[in-house]
Amino acid sequence: MQPTPSAATPLVEARNLIKEYPRGSGTSRVVDSVSFAIHPGETLGLVGESGSGKSTVARMILRLIEATAGEVLFEGAPLPPAHSSEMRTLRRRMQIVFQDPYAALNPRMKIRQILAEPFAIHRESPLEGLDARLSSLLRSVGLDDSALARYPHEFSGGQRQRINIARALALRPQFLVLDEPVSALDVSVGAQVINLLRDLQRNLGLTYLFISHSMPLVRYLCDRVAVMQHGRLVEIGEATQVCESPRSEYTQQLIAATPELSAIAAL
Repeated sequence: MQPTPSAATPLVEARNLIKEYPRGSGTSRVVDSVSFAIHPGETLGLVGESGSGKSTVARMILRLIEATAGEVLFEGAPLPPAHSSEMRTLRRRMQIVFQDPYAALNPRMKIRQILAEPFAIHRESPLEGLDARLSSLLRSVGLDDSALARYPHEFSGGQRQRINIARALALRPQFLVLDEPVSALDVSVGAQVINLLRDLQRNLGLTYLFISHSMPLVRYLCDRVAVMQHGRLVEIGEATQVCESPRSEYTQQLIAATPELSAIAAL
């Protein structure tokens, strides 16, 4: 029997996640005993240098890759097996926005096909009708119906990322993994996308795992911050506390190495 969620139950919980890959005659551990919880409506920032293991953690959370050890819980229940019908159903409730807005969209498909694809894959028909739902999705990210008949190459990077976000929202998920969603964008465009994500969270009651290497971005968007180094969590706490009074020497180095983003700081 599945446990009944309560107000105190995290929406998502990682327990002692470990990921190892074969290397020569042995193995390389890229994620080492990572644990954290994300509560409904919260944004947890997962921050660290490239290669720290943060994107690997995100993919284990979504069961896009299998953990070597440990488990992930959603509303208090362990994730079902990756290829089970239960996991297929659960994927409607947890989605990802990828880092590269250029690579994440099929260049041969018009935007209407791209946004309609989740409904086809999950064999779901929106109550309001597909056309009405696609229009609503575009409006929610600041675009209009004229986008539906166009191809990805006809849009700017910021507009493509808005389309990626719209696709992630198609099936009305509760949880989004945001894997460095503005790192490929200009600072000013990225700031607009970050503000869009804040508005969507407030309007739709979303829960975020926000992956970044930028401490100013994490401080602006996140409620709490988890800092990763060499596959391990070295610090976790409230965003303001971690950014203003970091305990870990590595966190201090991250903050010192990150230039202040004026477009974000001014918001």
